[in-house]
Amino acid sequence: MKYVTAELEKEAVRLDGFHADWARPTFNLLRVFIIAFALIIVFPYIPGSDSPAFKGLSIFFGILFSLGSTSAISNIVAGVVITYMRPFKVGDRVEIGNTIGDVTERSLLVTRIRTIKNLDVTIPNSSILGNHIINFTKNASEDAGVILHTSVTIGYDVSSNEVIEALKMGAKNTDQVLSEPVPFVLIKSLDDFYVNYELNVYTKNPEKSAAIYSILHENIKNELHQSGIEILSPHYHAVRDGNNLAVPPSNIPENYAKPGFKIDK
Repeated sequence: MKYVTAELEKEAVRLDGFHADWARPTFNLLRVFIIAFALIIVFPYIPGSDSPAFKGLSIFFGILFSLGSTSAISNIVAGVVITYMRPFKVGDRVEIGNTIGDVTERSLLVTRIRTIKNLDVTIPNSSILGNHIINFTKNASEDAGVILHTSVTIGYDVSSNEVIEALKMGAKNTDQVLSEPVPFVLIKSLDDFYVNYELNVYTKNPEKSAAIYSILHENIKNELHQSGIEILSPHYHAVRDGNNLAVPPSNIPENYAKPGFKIDK
């Protein structure tokens, strides 16, 4: 069994529908079943196995094991199910519940994740099986990669074409963002005070998403400011006549004149 397992892991031997990462867990499961079967066969031949004391002791330890291992058994069963579901593998960037990080270890009982803040989080397998699992790495190697997205809110007085061009330029200036496929912008909603634009970009490095988002947001802000476009988030509650534009002073047009209040008699 060890020899066959090693060959399957190295993919020197292939079985239709059987993945290489299943070889080691399957070997461990079969080994447990073989040893358990051997113990069952041997048990009647153990000296004193038919005595009342031996039987009582066996029942006592059986009850202790049953009562004390309920959660452990559920984690083991969940670990087996997760193994054959293959939702992630060691090294993948995943989100499980509220935890985002890289999978560092996967066992029958628990899965360990290292977060982007370099914290080790141990999650019982039964909790993983009861949660949704997002795998950021699985499709990253494909031609298109994965999509990262962020939103910005702009007033109704600004042309959508200007906003879209500024957002695309901000994406173009961001490292780790693919130029092909081309980033695209969706107008998500028309809210009470502004238009909600969503910028979508492609990357093959989802494990660096925190840094990519940071640089992308900075580039978006700079491009909008250079275009003289106000970012209306959070809401601005102000009388616009007599107020300065909400952009850095260096981006205000030279010929801009602050309008005064208009009072009708």
